[in-house]
Amino acid sequence: MVDISKLSEDERQLAELGYKQELNRSWSGFQNFAISFSIISILAGCFTTFGVAWNNGGPIAISWGWLILSTFILLIGFCMSELVSAYPTSAGIYWWASKLGGPRAGFYTGWLNLIGLLGIIASVVYGAAFFLNTTISLFDESYAGSFLGGDYIQQQFFWFVVLMVVVTLLNLFKTSILGVINNISVWWHVIGSAIVILIMIFGPSSHQSVSFVFTERINNSGFGDTGGLMFWILVLPLGFLLTQYTITGYDASAHLSEETQGAADGAAKGIWRSIFYSAIGGWVLLLSFVFAATNLDYINSFDPAVNPYGGGTAISIFASSLSLPLFKTVMVISTIGQIYCSTACLTSTSRMMFAFSRDGAVPGGSLWARVNKEKVPVNAVVASAVIGVILTLPALYKAPNGVPVAFYAVVSIGVIGLYVAFAIPIYYRWRLGDSFKPGSWTLGSKYKWMAPLALIEIAVTSIYFLFPTSPAGTPGNEAFTWVAVNYTPIVVFGVLIGITIWWQVSAKNWFTGPKHTIDLPEGVSSADEIALEHHHEGYLTGEHQQHLHDQQ
Repeated sequence: MVDISKLSEDERQLAELGYKQELNRSWSGFQNFAISFSIISILAGCFTTFGVAWNNGGPIAISWGWLILSTFILLIGFCMSELVSAYPTSAGIYWWASKLGGPRAGFYTGWLNLIGLLGIIASVVYGAAFFLNTTISLFDESYAGSFLGGDYIQQQFFWFVVLMVVVTLLNLFKTSILGVINNISVWWHVIGSAIVILIMIFGPSSHQSVSFVFTERINNSGFGDTGGLMFWILVLPLGFLLTQYTITGYDASAHLSEETQGAADGAAKGIWRSIFYSAIGGWVLLLSFVFAATNLDYINSFDPAVNPYGGGTAISIFASSLSLPLFKTVMVISTIGQIYCSTACLTSTSRMMFAFSRDGAVPGGSLWARVNKEKVPVNAVVASAVIGVILTLPALYKAPNGVPVAFYAVVSIGVIGLYVAFAIPIYYRWRLGDSFKPGSWTLGSKYKWMAPLALIEIAVTSIYFLFPTSPAGTPGNEAFTWVAVNYTPIVVFGVLIGITIWWQVSAKNWFTGPKHTIDLPEGVSSADEIALEHHHEGYLTGEHQQHLHDQQ
């Protein structure tokens, strides 16, 4: 039986959520912000998925698309900040959904969140491998044609596995060391991004006009042309994946809340601040790319003999506008930033797997919920990395037009999984209304309009990212080939069908939501116990919320 009076405020709040302090609570509020900022990583997403926006919309998908989408994402972040302040636990999104919507909502949310995080770690590490492979070739002229027979697909996958091993080893260190790594990562991203922006301003011999940056349209997708209706209703929205993918993973602040001091306030601020500062920095960074994109024939070419870096990619802009020394500098800065991002992504993923396994929702849960003497969930770290590699195996097959279909697929899987998982607790909190008992950080009455806008944005973007990314990946097209298929809907719907079958056949009989790992004194009930006792029609009534308040 735990003595509540001897617990710190963080430990007491965690105890009332049903958990004992198992992880090492050594992170400051800044370090909590740092991990989300590192995972968002404008040195990763802005570089690796630049091509999807350039080829699906062009400059307007970047200049206007980033600005509009990041505003909506900030609303999502505000809604999540309020939730993590009320429930600061590593289970994060899954725990919120379970408390507000019941075991079934929690079960679906947890699995979508976990699949999304696995997609994110796979895509971020693979993107870092692509940049690392290219950077090495810049320093060694013979490398590209000799290493692994000159097969760049195999080269990238080789470095993908190597980097996954590296970030796995880094995540086996104790939490305090990871906190230091994330502190360094923040300043690497801030200073590195500033250096890249200055290089893109002063390095090129000429720049595009303001009109080009904010009005020019490009359509390299193969769907329709830039003047037709299809451009506006299909092609341009696909380009928004750049923003939606880059500004994600900020749920890490929630997953690391059990390791954060003053988590109710620190984790909440970590979420929205990481989004806000990344949105501003990312927009300026991307604009510097587009202003430097003057050699359009080179940039838009998909012929490896003309443009070896891929049509529409950020690297093709660097190669066509910068001197070799400056080109190398930008690539090194971005590659190292992406490795920092990969490390933070695996930290977040492993904590979510640890928390979800702790509640018995993951097969072999007792294994993944185990921590070592340094209080690190080692098995969850390794399992997350291995699954990330398996998810990316289709990247070994080359699409006919050179577009990295498998990379964009794992990107879409990560985005859809995470954002749909975010939507579920946001919906239930909105449905709960004023009877929701907030923590120290609250939206007040603003949730009434923020929540529905957040839900609409998630629904629309998630649907678009299920669409084919090229005509060759569209069933019925004369050029159709399975290698070009966006396998995102196969994975997403496969997961949803699997979860539904599992729930109906088995899980509903034994899964009751978050489990308690602590015994509280008589008369003191944990928050999730009261929530489940008084769960009614998917939400808690004001009377039950008052009961919870009185108990605490």
